[in-house]
Amino acid sequence: MMSNATPTEADEDVLQYPAPSPVVHYGEQALLGALLLVPEQLKTIGPLEPEHFANTAHSALFAAMRTVSPPTPEVHRTSPVWPNQLLDAARPQARTLTASYLHTLISICPTDAHAPAYAHMVRSGHARRVLRQHADLLAQAARAPGPGPAEAVLTRSDELATYLVELVTAFPSHPGSMPRTSEAPRPTAERSAEAEDDERMLLATATAHPGELLRMRWLHEGDFTNPLHAALFTSLTALARSGAPVDPITLLWEAQQKGLLRDGPGPAEILDLLTYPVGAPEHWGQKVVQRALLRQAVAVADRIAALTADEATSVHQLAIGSRRTLSALSAVRRRWHEATGSLPRTPPPRQAAVSLPPPVTRGSPAARANPGPRAPARSGR
Repeated sequence: MMSNATPTEADEDVLQYPAPSPVVHYGEQALLGALLLVPEQLKTIGPLEPEHFANTAHSALFAAMRTVSPPTPEVHRTSPVWPNQLLDAARPQARTLTASYLHTLISICPTDAHAPAYAHMVRSGHARRVLRQHADLLAQAARAPGPGPAEAVLTRSDELATYLVELVTAFPSHPGSMPRTSEAPRPTAERSAEAEDDERMLLATATAHPGELLRMRWLHEGDFTNPLHAALFTSLTALARSGAPVDPITLLWEAQQKGLLRDGPGPAEILDLLTYPVGAPEHWGQKVVQRALLRQAVAVADRIAALTADEATSVHQLAIGSRRTLSALSAVRRRWHEATGSLPRTPPPRQAAVSLPPPVTRGSPAARANPGPRAPARSGR
């Protein structure tokens, strides 16, 4: 017979969340309560996997439901065979799971007839968490030191794009499909000594070889981290494209005409910046556009993270908003391919599986229901 033992005070501390439970947590509880009450509802909830649950004890309990054959309806109505079997099967993965918590799950569920709706909540919560993981992995690739950061960013970007296609297919559109989350402020480029040096070398070599600028249309003013460098690049490009004479003195004159010396460095500092070319403009330009690619990847990841943090945003809205955000990165990556002479990647197959680390779960294996237990669920049959 199913035990009615009450957890000890120490168990209560383990079972409760350290922070207020998210709404999807109650959806997980209601779904499991419905399935405990009426095992036949497993046939109505659609595609659902144990990893779709955020709570480890809930995941273990649902995995047991998928593997343990439920008793006949007649046996289930008169004996707690089903809950006891599930408890025995789930405890190796969730040792703090108790019989009293299964009673709590049943009492939390308003009616088993709504099990498909609860399952949809669980799938939505999982989709939100996985999308956030993709965003975090993209940001991590952009910030990680080491050789070939652009390739790592492109790989993560392709994985994110594939997952967004899956979300749009799995979660249909509805009125108001565009996300309502406020746009994040435009990111400011972080200036560093390395970035400053690369941009100075680009300006010096381009001033010495202005003809090569005509073949570097893939480099934009917005790729620079230093506003003065960006303005000098714009002036230099205009001179080269108009066929005007280009050297440090003519560029200095152009900078003065555009007011760049008004509140910035003096003429001697500008000349010093332009006078010592090393290497080729294309080499330094590639470094500048790669840095812009990484910077845009971080901005995309931050925006998607902000969308997933807004729980009022539906999964379809998340997918649409994230795809629009990702298009900004696609524009920079096209220029990166032009700069490096590499061929754009073939989009990954629509059904391609994306390997991700396990979903981030809450710290405790099972959560104490809050608010407290209600009246037992009413069967919808």
